[in-house]
Amino acid sequence: MRFEFTTAAKILFGPGTAREVPALAHSMGRRALVIGGRSAERTSGLIRGLQEQAVETVTFSVSREPTTEIVLEGLALARAQGCDLVIGMGGGSVIDAGKAIAALMTNPGGLFDYLEVIGRAQAVTVPPAPYIAIPTTAGTGTEVTRNAVIISPEHKVKVSMRSDMMLPRLVAADPDLTLSVPPDITACTGLDALTQLIEAFVSIRANPLTDALCREGLARAGRSLKTAYTKGDDTSTREDMMLASLFSGLALANAGLGAVHGFAAPLGGMFDAPHGAICARLLPIVMEANITALARRSPDSPALARYAEIARILTNDPGADARQGIAWVEETCAAMRIPSLDTIGMRREDIPVLVEKAGRASSMKGNPVELAKEELAAIIDKALSE
Repeated sequence: MRFEFTTAAKILFGPGTAREVPALAHSMGRRALVIGGRSAERTSGLIRGLQEQAVETVTFSVSREPTTEIVLEGLALARAQGCDLVIGMGGGSVIDAGKAIAALMTNPGGLFDYLEVIGRAQAVTVPPAPYIAIPTTAGTGTEVTRNAVIISPEHKVKVSMRSDMMLPRLVAADPDLTLSVPPDITACTGLDALTQLIEAFVSIRANPLTDALCREGLARAGRSLKTAYTKGDDTSTREDMMLASLFSGLALANAGLGAVHGFAAPLGGMFDAPHGAICARLLPIVMEANITALARRSPDSPALARYAEIARILTNDPGADARQGIAWVEETCAAMRIPSLDTIGMRREDIPVLVEKAGRASSMKGNPVELAKEELAAIIDKALSE
């Protein structure tokens, strides 16, 4: 057995850890590009803390999933203002944008030199500017992954800029920051974390270390996801979901993902829809397709046993089987009002293009069974019709 495991240089977890960032940032730089989301108030406390530590700040807002234009705009601002440190405080979009900007600040060439699929996919050779990630949602786990997901409107696809060097210097995962997250975002981000835990657990690249993270993350998501959605001020469930998200990021960065994310990347580029909602809609359908294909073509596959274990963890029923795991996910998605794909503007005539793009996605390589084009098309057809 051989495996590798890489992650951020330092991870702080727990209530109030975000307040520790300014003092730690002082040793990393003197002029920080602070990237936030829609609300300037969200980063105001961080900015005050940085200024008290004699760290000057320049602010930049990322209010939607990062596009190539947004990344280039942030990069131009960082360079013009002489920033030597980047801090991303927000959801996955903010943190991904920050990872890309920090890497481009120090490396030669342009963004498309480093993007996969649509660019040259060159290696990042120079350590990025120091980067600090402070997630304010519990879902993507991108604070501990080595890639930044970026939309290219021109190509209508999501692609990655990827390097071990892009892992943040510091992560502060503070569950208190998620207490004000509204139910719809709690649902989308929480189901994204659940998807990542499930896909990493059944991935062909899973290893004992990622397995341990997935099992613990699934247990916490199983007992707390629904409560976090209905009772957002419950601190214990928010802590569970922040850990589930963190563990999902650690797992996917080292074990890979599967068909859900194989579809999600091109879907996110073709249509304007939250990544977590896309994943949630596809998750039970992909689980069923994988289990069916494995039972027919690889009945001895360990992934079948893993799907049954997932069911036992999520339902807290030691006798549950894989189909009951699918049912649990379906019921959870229904309770959280996850819509079908036709609500984002997708139509059946889009299926062939989507299947073609999904087949080339890097996440598809980790799926526990290779799905034929007909099976991939059937998954999307079902996601449209039910």
